[in-house]
This record gives sequence, C-alpha cells and structure tokens, in this order.
Amino acid sequence: MIFFMVVGGEPETHIQRLIIDENLIVRIGQDDRSALEEFYTLTERVLYSYVLAIVKNPYDTQDVVQDTYLKVRASAHLYQKQGKPMAWLFTIARNLAMDLFRRNSRFLSEEAFEMEDTMEYSYVTEITDRLVLETAMNILTERERQILLLHLVGGIRHREIAANLGLPLSTVLSCYQRTLKKLRRYLEGKE
Repeated sequence: MIFFMVVGGEPETHIQRLIIDENLIVRIGQDDRSALEEFYTLTERVLYSYVLAIVKNPYDTQDVVQDTYLKVRASAHLYQKQGKPMAWLFTIARNLAMDLFRRNSRFLSEEAFEMEDTMEYSYVTEITDRLVLETAMNILTERERQILLLHLVGGIRHREIAANLGLPLSTVLSCYQRTLKKLRRYLEGKE
C-alpha cells in the first residue's frame, strides 16, 4: 500500500512517498523487532491522527496508539494479506478506542484540555494551528475529524483515506471540502 506523508513545511512542497509492505506485518508475526520498528516509524503519525479524531483526547490517544502497536505485535501472525495493511491497523485502533469508551462508559471525552501548555500535540507547533485543531475537536463530527486529520496531519491522500475508511472517494472529497468550509465559517464567527 502506498501513501504520502507530509515531511515538515507546506504539504504541497515537501511530500515523501512511503510504501507499507505487507511483508512487514508477516515479519512482525515472526517476531522480527526491526520490522515492528520500521512499521511503527512508517505509520505512527498517521495512526495518531486517526485515533485523535476518534477519542478527542491526547492522553487517551497515546494510550490507544500504544495498545494498538502491542496488539499488532501480538496478532501479526494471524494477519492475512489483502493489500490493505493500514485498514487492518485502523480496525485494531478503532476497536481499542471503542473498548476504552466502554471501560470509561462514555462515547466522547468531555474533559477540557489546555493545548497551549502541553506537548501532547507534538505534530502541531504553531499556536494558530493548535487553536484550529482544538476547534476541530469540538465542532466536527467523528468522520469530519478523521478525514481532516488524516489528510492534514497524517499527510494521506484522499484516495488512500477513502480506501482505508471504506468510503467512496467522492464522499471523502466532499466531506473534506464541507469540513474546511465549516471550520472557516466558525473561525470567522459566522456559525
């Protein structure tokens, strides 16, 4: 599976092509730690963005991401090649997020968190970007957050987002555009 990841700077100018080889998961299943390290390096930023869109809390996000990689290591020997390793990873993460919600008997984190004073959003360095991210966490639906964060923070192309979330490309594109308009209206005080 191929996806693009933003490597610093503006998304349009600094894009690096990465390939997720399903054989990495097979090697992880054979207890190859270097394969797990490579898989982690390739997918951690995208997975963090995906989980953050679901749980809306940086502390819970870190826990779910860590548990996801532990689960990957424990169940990689059961992985069946289907050409969609990121979809497999997202499924594990989503199931763990839902388990977290059930354990805490809540569906969305209601806790307020102060982003300016924490390092939890390590990929978001500008204060303005942090405010936009906080706004996105509060006013967007789960699907809107997923698509927005996977594209902007994770650097995944819309086509890959559609494939990984099991949605038509047109749905992802229209949702992304509507989400940007929704944020713009909100930030301009029109909503």
